[in-house]
Amino acid sequence: MLGAVILILILFGISQPILGNLQRQHKWVKAGLLNQMFWYHMLFGLVYWTYAQFNRSDSVNYFNNTKWRWNNWFDAFAAGTDFIEWMSFPFVRWFGFNYDMMMFLTTWLGFWGFVYFYLFFKENLRFNPKFEGWDAITIFMFLPNMHFWTASLGKGAVIFAGIGFLIYGLSWPQKRIPHIAFGSFLCYMVRPHILFAILVGMGVGFVLGKEKVPIYQKYLVVFFAIGMSIYVYEDLITYLGYDPNNLVESFEEESALNRDRLQTSGSGVDMGSYSMPMKLFTFWFRPLFIDSPNLLGIAISFENLLYIYMFSKVVRKDFLTYIKIAPAMVKMSAVVFVSISISMTFVMSNLGIIIRQKSQIMYFMLFVVVAFMDWQKTTRIKKRGEIFNRIVEEERKNLELAEPTTPDSYRDN
Repeated sequence: MLGAVILILILFGISQPILGNLQRQHKWVKAGLLNQMFWYHMLFGLVYWTYAQFNRSDSVNYFNNTKWRWNNWFDAFAAGTDFIEWMSFPFVRWFGFNYDMMMFLTTWLGFWGFVYFYLFFKENLRFNPKFEGWDAITIFMFLPNMHFWTASLGKGAVIFAGIGFLIYGLSWPQKRIPHIAFGSFLCYMVRPHILFAILVGMGVGFVLGKEKVPIYQKYLVVFFAIGMSIYVYEDLITYLGYDPNNLVESFEEESALNRDRLQTSGSGVDMGSYSMPMKLFTFWFRPLFIDSPNLLGIAISFENLLYIYMFSKVVRKDFLTYIKIAPAMVKMSAVVFVSISISMTFVMSNLGIIIRQKSQIMYFMLFVVVAFMDWQKTTRIKKRGEIFNRIVEEERKNLELAEPTTPDSYRDN
């Protein structure tokens, strides 16, 4: 563990110039807050490390396979589980990192996912939304469940970092091609369907967004999204275990098989008999307190209660008005969140798996909610401004009518 402690200190030192550069680029960035987030996330790295000492963890298999399975580095280069071992190979085989050090190194990668999600939120909102007087974005960045599942050697930390880099890059694609490329690479190599959904969402959002950009730029983005989607389509279908030539039937068979397999793993729910609204509710908001058999489940239930509260904020008639005129990033987030949620409900039937999988997309939902709240506040301010201007104008007219006029006889004298 001493090696891991030394590594954490080195990683903290490496992070400082990067955070300082982000602070120079974005004046509203608070490096102190991001440093707190670093130590908070490392704390959850320790929590997960402790959890793995007493429970079965895929992180052990990733480390052992990296150490003993592969003869050469690029033998492990493939999408999915192998990619995690490919990433780990140089550190384990060349630099002698032990299991503890690899856990915290991957935890550090997950930390950058939070950094770039934070930047994405902040630069796409005009105001700081409040939750009972507290800054909502700060609360979102410190949700325990989000940190727990992104603080270990495994797919969770890597895909979360990839999504963070990718959506930060998409906020300003002309200036952030390296972020888009790196984030797309991580997403594709870990979970191609996530990249597929984001590309589709980007195309839809950019075409339907309210931003005034040249039409050729919109078509370029759409063609890029379509091209990338076609490029990853067959690999995606094969990766998910479906037959590209008989997609519907193979999807139904694989979904039924996955449901049966997941239901037997200890915390299964019979999602196959649920209606679509109930499936989505289960995926988004369970477990709740009645589903929670242990302390971890109870802690997650509090977080899910927050999700329910935030989701209730968009159950308004004016949300439909807003989503029609929403910016591209909001529409992209909505498409990604809904599309991935629906697809997940067909294959997920175990609350433990659901808890891990939904941590990759819940920030998209929260972003849509706070962007809507941001629009509501902007609209209220505009209305108050219009009312104020109308009152001022009426008072000015009344004063003009009330001013005494000078008789012509006095003017002649």
